[in-house]
Order: sequence, then structure tokens, then C-alpha cells
Amino acid sequence: MKIACWSGPRNISTALLRSWSSRYDTFVSDEPFYAFYLKKTNFQHPMREEIIQSYSTNYEEIVANLISKNPENKRIWYQKQMAHHLINIKDLSWINNFENCILIRHHKYVINSYVKKNDLEDVTELGFPQQLSIIEYLKSYNLKFFIIDADDLLFNPKKTLFEWCNFLKIDFDKRMLSWSKGPHKNDGIWGQHWYDNINNSNGFYTKSPPVSDDYKNF
Repeated sequence: MKIACWSGPRNISTALLRSWSSRYDTFVSDEPFYAFYLKKTNFQHPMREEIIQSYSTNYEEIVANLISKNPENKRIWYQKQMAHHLINIKDLSWINNFENCILIRHHKYVINSYVKKNDLEDVTELGFPQQLSIIEYLKSYNLKFFIIDADDLLFNPKKTLFEWCNFLKIDFDKRMLSWSKGPHKNDGIWGQHWYDNINNSNGFYTKSPPVSDDYKNF
């Protein structure tokens, strides 16, 4: 089984990565299209050159790897996918045999977290339009997908993860509710810049920060 969880930035997607990595039967991948995205857009993100030099920037090569045999003979391959990393890609047929999930979060929380680490120029940087395009693609082929609201996950992680596992027809594993503090071996190298909070956590927790007036019309 291959799972693609389509998120935008600052959307507790790394917490979900940690959650799935806690299962013994699961291999996890962290943002496999990030280097491709940085090279294609020329965005000057932190560690840009190091990321581009360390990971594939070839779209076809990345896809070929993602649809290949599960690593380490694991039964499940969980892929943390950032929707905004798909740049002008019209052929999404490679996800047809994936279990797709759309992870959404209220924009005020996404923006509040994003602008602490980066400038925000356009809503496409947050992945919402791209998530909608993925949903429309899946619907056009009558492909089932699961939607998770980050607030629901944070408020009741056990219930949300149980329902997701039920949708996937796999057993819920209570180990998904917690993880060890610190970085994970499969984190991207960008975790050095972005993952301070998650590295200091060992489970899901809630907080409700305000959003700056500068972004309330996004």
C-alpha cells in the first residue's frame, strides 16, 4: 500500500509523518518533490542550494521512485506530499493506485506559522488551489480519497486516525499517537530549519494563534 497525503506548508503534516513512522509496518518519505519545486520556481528558501544538490530535481525520476517497490520491504509506504510542489503538472495518473489523503487546515493557522519562517507573496505558496486541483482530478476518475481537517486531528487524534485506518482497511496502531522527540532518520535535511517545534514534541497538541492583519484577505 502506498499513501500520498497531500498538504500545504505549516499544516501539521510533519506531525502526521511522525505518526505514521511510529508504525512498524510503515516506511515514510518527506516531501519528495521539494528539490524539484525549488529548482523549478527559483524560490530562495532556506538551504535551497543544499537541498537541490542533495535530492533529485527530475520529475520523471522522482515519480518512478515513488511508484516503485516499497522500501525496506514495508507493507505501507507513507509519502508526505506538498501539493504546491507540483508545478504545472497535468498528468497525475501516477497517483491513481495510491491511497490519497487531503490534509486541510484553516488558513489563519497556516499563515501564522508560515510567515514566521518565510515571506508570503501569493496564496499558491500555501497549496490550497493545488489541493483543489488534486481533488478535482480524483473525482474525475471516481477515485476515493480521505480528507482530514487538522483541527479534528489535533482535537481527537485517536478518533481521526482510527477513521483513516478504517478507510484504508488496515488496523489502527496506537503507536501512531506518539513518537520520540528529536529528528527522524527520514526527515529531509530542511528539517534543520523548519522542524524545531515537531522535534520538541512527542504527540499531537493544540494551539490557536492569531493571524496578522496583513494576511486576513488571503
